[in-house]
Parts: sequence; structure tokens; C-alpha cells
Amino acid sequence: MVVNIRSMGLFGMNAFSVRVETDLSKGIPAFDIVGLPDVSVKESRDRVRSAVRNSGFEFPVKKIVVNLAPADVKKMGSVYDLPILISILYSNGTIDCDLSDCAFIGELSLGGEVRSVDGVLPMAIGAKENGCRHFFVPAVNAREGAVVKGLNVYPVNNVIELIKHLRGIKPMQPAVPENSISSTKSYHIDFADVKGQFEAKRALEIAACGGHNVLLIGSPGTGKSMLAKRMPTILPDMTFDEMIETSKIHSIAGLMPGNTSLITQRPFRSPHHTVSTAGLTGGGTTPHPGEISLAHNGVLFLDELPEFHRNTMEILRQPIEDSKVTISRVNATLTYPCSIMLICAMNPCPCGYYGHPTKACTCSQKAVSQYLAKISGPLLDRLDIHVEVPPVDFEDLSSAENAESSADIKKRVDKVRKIQNERFSGTNITCNARITPALLNKLCPLDDNAKKIMQTSFEKMGLSARAYDRVLKVSRTIADMDDSEVIRREHIFEAIQYRSLDSKYWHNK
Repeated sequence: MVVNIRSMGLFGMNAFSVRVETDLSKGIPAFDIVGLPDVSVKESRDRVRSAVRNSGFEFPVKKIVVNLAPADVKKMGSVYDLPILISILYSNGTIDCDLSDCAFIGELSLGGEVRSVDGVLPMAIGAKENGCRHFFVPAVNAREGAVVKGLNVYPVNNVIELIKHLRGIKPMQPAVPENSISSTKSYHIDFADVKGQFEAKRALEIAACGGHNVLLIGSPGTGKSMLAKRMPTILPDMTFDEMIETSKIHSIAGLMPGNTSLITQRPFRSPHHTVSTAGLTGGGTTPHPGEISLAHNGVLFLDELPEFHRNTMEILRQPIEDSKVTISRVNATLTYPCSIMLICAMNPCPCGYYGHPTKACTCSQKAVSQYLAKISGPLLDRLDIHVEVPPVDFEDLSSAENAESSADIKKRVDKVRKIQNERFSGTNITCNARITPALLNKLCPLDDNAKKIMQTSFEKMGLSARAYDRVLKVSRTIADMDDSEVIRREHIFEAIQYRSLDSKYWHNK
């Protein structure tokens, strides 16, 4: 008799159903696994055999054939250890119960403990969609899968515990998700820690209100990194759908904290400038998410931007526009979402003091030009807001006056995002930075004075069509902050101001 046990597999962001078919027959004892398994799946034979024996059960001395269906899809990882073990014990008569609406995943130790695996959340969603009612997963991953409504997710610590449950001797209780999913999260950093830099704080507040990309440029020690790291503290709370999608990516990458249901804080990823293109966008034989996808619905911070490899920087251009990254390999072509706020920080020259009010720059004009030329025009064009971060005055640093807190700034950001949510209701647009070209003129109306200023600025500054669109979107955000439906001259003036640094530093070189 052939036994069928249900399991799940992963292909990118999506899970697929796997049938573990096991046949025990007479003949020379053997244990074969077929169905396009990779090396880690083939090695499960030894893990399953030892786990069965060390859990106190008899391993059948027969010819065992395990087929992982569908047989034309590559099976990877150690998630199939547990369903293979269950199928063998069922075939051997150790278990005798209805498992038609159950699915199993988990890696086994030689002693029979069930170890954690990656991708439990998307597999739990896939199990529910495929009609499963009961899903048995490693205990450390149980809360992650428990957020899927209508699916009983059981935390399995070891084989003995699972068998007692299936025999009805000692039933297990389904896991429950964390109760604090929707509660406000606290941060150990705050904008109140930043002395001075009122112009930079204003620019970052605008960026948070509209989801705009930012370039911070200034000398060492002016607080660029300090400002960027505090951006998540003023961003709007994540919606449940955003939590699910972000958690799926982190689950696939194996970065979900143990005994955690969902990622509830917006991600902040800050890769080192030595990161490879594959590390940034994703890669591997079967591509896994990279830093740009791990920052989905959050912030990707690139500190010391000119120090990144040119190819690494340029690979960001398309994902910034499309909010997704497609990775093609011989074995697979996968697409991961990457709706991010990109924040970049850099010095104005190799020594860092070009244009400093008190310290002299030691770089030659050629060295400055070569340093700035590492940032291409197309990448610079995709950064909506350019902010110069000047040195902080002694009076500001030594002031005992408390700066404005992140909580106070966030209240204003939430108010502006509420306006945008109402404006974009019924569409896939989430913020002003994502306004599509078809809706730009409709959603960004300018009064007559604003139109004249925009025309003059476009001609004198030589703005590209993309830069024009991004200035309009930033103007829309500033107008929302003023609770104005129409974009006025002062809104255009401020938005244009945030595009002036590329003329100051780049176009004159």
C-alpha cells in the first residue's frame, strides 16, 4: 500500500503542495528518495532512520521508496524530514489515523528533535489555500504560522510528542499568535537625540510623509547616519498586509526571530559598502531575497555611497522604479517585492571637507570631481530629496533644550499619510512617491504662480522628465503637510530647493 502524506515546498515567495508518497515492499532493504531531491533532501534518509530508532520506534527492514510529487519540481532543504518520517511510520502501522487534512514540515535531529526551517509563513498560507486544516511545524516556528486564520498550527518539539498526539494519547494545543501585533512598538533611538540640523529634519519629515528617496551629503561627523537610522521611528505603523508580506520575505531568508509571529516594525537595512550585487538584489542557485527585498516596506540605507561598487549602485535603478526585483538564474527566475525608501549618505569629497566652513579640503579639484562622478546621473535623478547636512554649531550641541521627539514628528506624518490614504483609496498607490504618470497631473494641480515657477526652474536647471515628476510629487507632499489641495508657489520653491545640490556639486564639475 502506498501512503500519501502532505507537505509544502517553496518557490520564491510562493508555496506549493508536495505529496510524500511512500511504498514499503519485500526485497533487499534499501531506502531511496526520488522526485528531483537535492543533496540535503537525499541526506534525510540517515536523519529519518536515526530519528525513528532514537525515538523508540522500529524502523522497517524493507525496501523503502519515497517519492516527492510533483516529480518535475526541484525539492530543496530539510523541510521534508518530518513528513518522510510520518509516512514511514504510517506505512509500518505505528500510526493509524486520518491525516488527509494534515501537512507536515520540519528538520529532524538524529535524536528525534524537530528543528526550525525557513519559510514557514508562506508555507502555512499555502497549506491553508490547499485545503489543509492542521499544520505541524517546528515549535520555534509555530507562532510564525499561527497568524494564518482558519489553520491549526501545532508546535512540534520532537517525534515522540507528535506520535502521542496523532495516537490521541496526549493531544497538543495549536499555537496562538502574539497578542501585541498591532501595538505601538518602542525604539531605543529618537530624533530628540539629534542636536540642531533643523533643515535636515524637515527634509526627512517630508520624505517620511510622502515615501520619498533621500540623499544626505555633508562632512564627517555632521550626523548623516544618525539622522538616517532614526527614520523608522517617524514612519507610519505597518498595516497587517504589510506585516504579512514583509514577514514572508524574512521567513524565506531565515531571518525571522524565533517564537515571533510577524515583523511589526518597518525594516531598516544598512549593508556595508562591500556588499555584492547578489547580496543587494538577491541570488544563489535558487535566488533568495537580497538586502533590497529585506528592506521591503521599510528603509534601505546606503552609507558612504561612493564607496559602493559602481555595478552595485547602478543595479538599484530599476528596482527603485518598479518596486520589485527579478532575479534570473539557470534553475529559476523569481521576483521579489522591494517597495523601499532609499536613503543614501556621502561625503562631498575623499577627505570629506569640500565646502566645509572652517576646515580646508585637502583634495585636488580632479579628485573631488572623480569622487562625485562615482554617483551616476540616472541614480542621482531617482533620489527625490537632496539635503546638505552642515556641521553642528557649538550652541546647538551644548544646548540643554530638548529637541523634538520622534513621537511628535510621527503624529504629523500620520496625519499626512491619512490624507494620502483617502486620496488613493481603491488604488494600489500607497503614498505620493508612488503616484503613477497617468495620475500625476490630476493629483498634483498647480496654481498659476506655481506653474510659472515650475516652468522657469525646469528650463534654468535643465531638469529631466523624471526629475520634473519627482519635484511634483515632493511638492504634493509639502502641500499635504500644509493641508492644501492645490500646490502653491511656496510648495514648489521648497521642492525645487531639494534638487539644487546636484547642480552645486555635480553639474559644475
